[in-house]
Amino acid sequence: MIARQRQLVIDCADPSRLAAFWAALLGGVPVDRDPAWSYVDPPDGLRLAFQRVPESKAAKNRLHLDLAVASPAGAAVRVAALGGRAVGELREDAVGAFQTMADPEGNEFCLVAP
Repeated sequence: MIARQRQLVIDCADPSRLAAFWAALLGGVPVDRDPAWSYVDPPDGLRLAFQRVPESKAAKNRLHLDLAVASPAGAAVRVAALGGRAVGELREDAVGAFQTMADPEGNEFCLVAP
């Protein structure tokens, strides 16, 4: 082994806002280390850190989180109340269902049920 996972860093315009959003979604307490860097340590997952960058998001993420939920449709309503939004329609098949979502700055993630 060469390394261990420490955190996932997300470039953004407003680190404090995204840390608060993700803390409400996953649990944990948002921490503002300084105006350009915030993070949250979800109780059952990897630290998510948010780093201020000057450029805005321009395209679909090349990497995204899949978050386990009991009901993607029900969870999507709750995520929208936090400031997120659905991207596309709920997808269902014989294996399960997922809903692609975006956080307040447009970073995509999926709500997934087996």
